[in-house]
Amino acid sequence: MKFVFDLDGTICLKGKPISTRIVQCLLELKSDGHEVLFASARPIRDMLPVLDARLHSFPLIGGNGSLLYHKGEVIHSTSFHEKDLKKIYGLIEQYKSTYLIDSEWDYAYTGPLDHPILDFLDPDNLAQRHPVASLTSIVKILLLSASNFQELIHELQDLDIVVNIHANENVVDISPSNIHKWSALSEFGVDEGDFIAFGNDANDINMFQKAKHSVMIGYHEGLSSFADEQIPLTGDYEEEIIRKLRELTFVYNDITIGTK
Repeated sequence: MKFVFDLDGTICLKGKPISTRIVQCLLELKSDGHEVLFASARPIRDMLPVLDARLHSFPLIGGNGSLLYHKGEVIHSTSFHEKDLKKIYGLIEQYKSTYLIDSEWDYAYTGPLDHPILDFLDPDNLAQRHPVASLTSIVKILLLSASNFQELIHELQDLDIVVNIHANENVVDISPSNIHKWSALSEFGVDEGDFIAFGNDANDINMFQKAKHSVMIGYHEGLSSFADEQIPLTGDYEEEIIRKLRELTFVYNDITIGTK
């Protein structure tokens, strides 16, 4: 069976590296013949620091699907079309928006020096910060502030791009057209109904819709209607995640997988 994990808020909490016991459970899944993939909103350079080095060779999906990384290298990336970038940059200027804009590896940042996103940004100094005009192949845009966020969001949603709104963080996450976690899983050869998904946020919806079984960590109203079950973030929730993984490997180990 294939197991696909979101990171932040799912198995990576408060921006800290995945715990030793979760890592050990994931390695056991792999040694038992299952496939393990990670799919995150983070770009690859920000995924690697929270993953144990033994997990770096596993298939990684970054930037909500715009980056595919396997065995130490980016094997595929999808960037914004120039016409879409021109419109987005125009809206950024119009609404005086601050941002974190990612290329395949480097980035541009105009937000405040105390923004919480900086706690997660390139912690291992794997990339370089540049003016946005110096970046090529833009794969992800995170808008951090604006003079009128609601109007900005409304105009962005009229464009041929993917817009994810993280209301609890007050940020807007933008990806190229038709790019999301499920599209990236397809690029890795994952079939509909042939994987189990763990996630916690709106950007996991498309993945949950295609999964054989889906587990929501914590609670997100938009995601909840697509989840088969939930693990609340109370008590020893890591132990509950491990218990659930072992249960699911037993249930699905010998079942011929079909569509959900």
